[in-house]
Amino acid sequence: MLKNFILFTLLVVAGTGGELCVSRAMKNVGEVKSIRPREILRVVLRGLLEPWMWIGVLLMASGFFALLGALAELPVSFVVPVTALSYVIGVVGGVTFLKEHVTPQRWIGVALVALGVTLVILGRH
Repeated sequence: MLKNFILFTLLVVAGTGGELCVSRAMKNVGEVKSIRPREILRVVLRGLLEPWMWIGVLLMASGFFALLGALAELPVSFVVPVTALSYVIGVVGGVTFLKEHVTPQRWIGVALVALGVTLVILGRH
């Protein structure tokens, strides 16, 4: 039980934290302004020099390996729905870490996702 809790916590928090870090890195790098190879290479190289990118990649890799561990231990019909908690963490992280604005409709959607995950967890026993 504790092992599964740790796996899911790592999966959701590290995986989503990694996505937030990569998003922050890409906001620092900026967008690709044209599809010319030189411009794409410029953005890729700037991304590789961005510390948030590497933190994000390490966190996302940790989340991926936690997912593999969870799938080895539990049915996919349980693991995949519970990973939807990443939507909740993603929105909260977007608001706090990236200073994003979230509309009331999106908060309602997040609450529905959280409710759905709760039902899946309660139905497991």
